[in-house]
Amino acid sequence: MSTELILASVIFVTIGFILVAVFVLTRYIGPKDEEAQMKNTVYESGVSNPVGNTNIRFSIKFYLVAILFVLFDVEIIFMFPWAVNIKELGYLGLFEMFMFMGLLFSGLIYIYKKKALSWD
Repeated sequence: MSTELILASVIFVTIGFILVAVFVLTRYIGPKDEEAQMKNTVYESGVSNPVGNTNIRFSIKFYLVAILFVLFDVEIIFMFPWAVNIKELGYLGLFEMFMFMGLLFSGLIYIYKKKALSWD
C-alpha cells in the first residue's frame, strides 16, 4: 500500500471523527432552548393561528399564467445576446430576430385567441 493512500485514508477518517465530535458536542454544550415549541408553530403573515385549511385547490389559471410567464420570459432572454452583437450580425441577424419575434407574437396571439389569459 502506498504512503499517499494511507495518509489520505487517515485524513478522511480524522475529518469524519472531528465532524461527528462537533455535532455531538454542540448537542450537549450548546444553549438549551426552552422556547422550541414556539419556534415550531405555524406563522403566516403575522397570524399565529391560521384560519381555514391549507390544502385548498387553486385554479389552473394560476399555473397557466405562471408557465406562460416563464415561457415568454426565457424567450426574451434570447434577445439580449442578439442586442449585444447586432452590429456583427448585420441584416441577416436582424431578419432572423424579426422572425423570432414574429413567432413569439404569433404564440401570444394564439394564447389570446384561446382566451387563456381571461379570468372569467
